[in-house]
Amino acid sequence: MPHAPPKICVVGSSNMDLISRVPHLPRLGETIVGHSFHMGYGGKGANQAVMAAKLRAQVTMVTKLGRDVFGEGSLGNYRQQGVETTYVLFDSERASGVAPIFVDDNAQNSIVIVPGANMGLSPADVRRSTPAIQAADALICQLEIPVETTLEAFRIAKAAKVRTILNPAPAAALPDELLRLCDFCVPNETETESLTGRAVTTVEEAAAAGRILLGRGPRVVIITLGARGALVLDAGTPEYVPSIRVDAVDPTGAGDAFIGSLAVFLGEGASLLDAVGRANAVAALSVTRIGTQTSFPSRDEADRFFTQHRLA
Repeated sequence: MPHAPPKICVVGSSNMDLISRVPHLPRLGETIVGHSFHMGYGGKGANQAVMAAKLRAQVTMVTKLGRDVFGEGSLGNYRQQGVETTYVLFDSERASGVAPIFVDDNAQNSIVIVPGANMGLSPADVRRSTPAIQAADALICQLEIPVETTLEAFRIAKAAKVRTILNPAPAAALPDELLRLCDFCVPNETETESLTGRAVTTVEEAAAAGRILLGRGPRVVIITLGARGALVLDAGTPEYVPSIRVDAVDPTGAGDAFIGSLAVFLGEGASLLDAVGRANAVAALSVTRIGTQTSFPSRDEADRFFTQHRLA
């Protein structure tokens, strides 16, 4: 029997991505001429919600936008992507969040986040969204909104026995209570280094740092390693899950593709390692295209990619 679509609630950020393709990342004081410019809907929360919706999950977004052209456009984008917008709120004082992004010819990127209305999403706003959190199979949060807001969302989810997934990005100091409320903590290498103070340049170093992070309370730590795949740590032996080799064009949003798809595959009943392998594949497919949400594959595209690489 086919699985019922999992219900995913995302409490997090919405930004407008302003993407410039450049020959190299500009040095201090340097002016360079870019190849092209793209504008797209982004923000880690928005990206993860849209990725889950593209994989046919039932997704509810809890976020705050500015009353400006970017905010109105973001609301329309959520609706177009099939994301439930009952708890997409507007801030009358702050502008919508924006993210200027530079991507060089080697597919390396540099990103500046200007949070704007995202910082207006309050614990009280989250409490008003309690029905959506309680009804979900999984709650996803990141750190582009106030940490006390994320903490309130996790408290509500935990009380309702809803699976919690934290993407601790961008890296920031985290209260131990938040980590104890995590079922899955999913940082990348840089975020792992920031959270643990340990270098993460090899899989072995990632395992050592991951054990430190695991000791702070999460049930599972998954460290994403870019093109190398991911490392999964729980009470047992660390498990390395390789990714699929592709020709990367634009890595922007790959981590969000991983998180959003991980939540869906877990919600569909996949084992942890299978879900991580499939999420690796979705992220790999996304980096072969320019853009953020526009690079995310549909369910049919993802399933074909799995089949080609014998992951189905």
